[in-house]
Amino acid sequence: MTALLLTLPVVLPVLAAGVTLLGLPGRVVRAMSTLVLACVLADAAALLALAETRGPQAVHVGGWPAPLGITLVADRLSALLLMVSLLVTLAVLLFAIGQGTAEDRRSTAEVFHPAYLLLVTGVSLAFLTGDLFNLFVAFEVLLAASYVLITLDADGNRTRAGMTYTIISLTSSLLFLTLVGLVYAATGTVTLAQLGPRLAELPDGLRGALALLLLAVLGIKAALVPLHFWLPDSYPTAPAPITAVFAALLTKVAVYALLRTQTLLFPRSSVWVLLACVAIATMIVGILGALAQDDVNRLLSFALVGHIGFMLFGLALFDTLGLTGTVLYMVHHIVVQAALFLAAALVVRHTETTGLERMAQRPPPTPVVAVLFALPALSLAGIPPFSGFVAKLTLLRAGVGQGGTAAYALAAAALLTSLLTIYAMTRVWTRAFMRQKPYPDRRDADRPDPHRREGDRRTPAPRDEPTASDTVRSPEPRAGRYGAGLMTAATAVMVVAGVAVAVWAGPLAHVGEQAARELLDPRAYRSAVMTGEDR
Repeated sequence: MTALLLTLPVVLPVLAAGVTLLGLPGRVVRAMSTLVLACVLADAAALLALAETRGPQAVHVGGWPAPLGITLVADRLSALLLMVSLLVTLAVLLFAIGQGTAEDRRSTAEVFHPAYLLLVTGVSLAFLTGDLFNLFVAFEVLLAASYVLITLDADGNRTRAGMTYTIISLTSSLLFLTLVGLVYAATGTVTLAQLGPRLAELPDGLRGALALLLLAVLGIKAALVPLHFWLPDSYPTAPAPITAVFAALLTKVAVYALLRTQTLLFPRSSVWVLLACVAIATMIVGILGALAQDDVNRLLSFALVGHIGFMLFGLALFDTLGLTGTVLYMVHHIVVQAALFLAAALVVRHTETTGLERMAQRPPPTPVVAVLFALPALSLAGIPPFSGFVAKLTLLRAGVGQGGTAAYALAAAALLTSLLTIYAMTRVWTRAFMRQKPYPDRRDADRPDPHRREGDRRTPAPRDEPTASDTVRSPEPRAGRYGAGLMTAATAVMVVAGVAVAVWAGPLAHVGEQAARELLDPRAYRSAVMTGEDR
């Protein structure tokens, strides 16, 4: 039974991706993709329950024991993040079906579903793999699928952004493959459960160099400052649901890999000052970049970069409370980031622009859309009692409790970033949802119109040509009434999930704390991998 639960999230989406290429009717493909993601979501929930009650679970694929064969392993951390990630992929798939991204043209429909299912395969394999080489394979599956998705129906601008994303990702992959070769040459294994003790026997200089190379490789994929420049130029150009799933998952998969490898392979007993400096730079540079944007998608992309720094905060402390805060923040951020980008897509659909200043001249979206944007925005800013506040409070408690210059600097940067996030979200809110006085002519945009009374709706909002403030993109598919309802419902699911994270903060904090203890004391993880014991 354990073998089935561990292999299903990797195998089932691959098989379904192959079936979708057989030329089945669109409604059959949509139903199958939805059913497959619902099944693997239920499977991930069962894995989490099993890991919570019986500890880490492992299976040796093909019966080949570690380190000879491929091992899939699930503990509290990997199962929790897998479950949350699959919830996001299911909601985003429903949004894409409602919007028409998956079905707008025949060629697009034939490509979207297999690529999306392969993306799910890559995410699942990254969370469940028990060796360094297959972690590399998982990122390559993610890269192949994400390049197809980011260039769907591409114009010149989207193709250029997709090439930037691909070139940076390939460079990171080449460095990753080099790292795998160096680690194998130095230790004779790539199994994560064996690498910790063997790396500890290496000279300090070589061990430190491998740790830094691993940080650089995963830092590119996680968009850590100063390796973040590719993300704000790539994500905003993709179709709205693809941007949402990329923002929610791809950087968090890299952060998970960083958590797993640094704690398992390079354990520390004190604050990692270098990572603390990177975390501070990521928080500050990311949120300052967000404040400088007029495009809503670029603003959210820079905010995404800034909030990656919160996850590094807990890892840099290398203690139980800090890692608990990181786990909570990852769960919160996966859900909230997806909800924000989906809500922003609804705003853009209504206002027909991504530029904040031009949004201010358009009629505001409906109150339902306003609520769907406001709740995750408040959570991202860390306003109590939302999930962002719970996660940030845990991290701040860890920083203050740890003490020392680096920990206090991390706490100060986190507070500053949270305050600036409030300002950034307020700026989006005022432009998108608070009715501004529209002007009849673009040349008069900088002065009041004496012939228009406040609140007069007879003057139409201007429909001027796109400017540099808007992301240049191919027109998004136009959804009908049914599609619009499905888009709103999918967004509402993610918003409700974000609220549920706050409501269930106690149980999640317990799971997060136990996951943090397993990261710092990996004996149970190593035992499960090396013996494959089905407990």
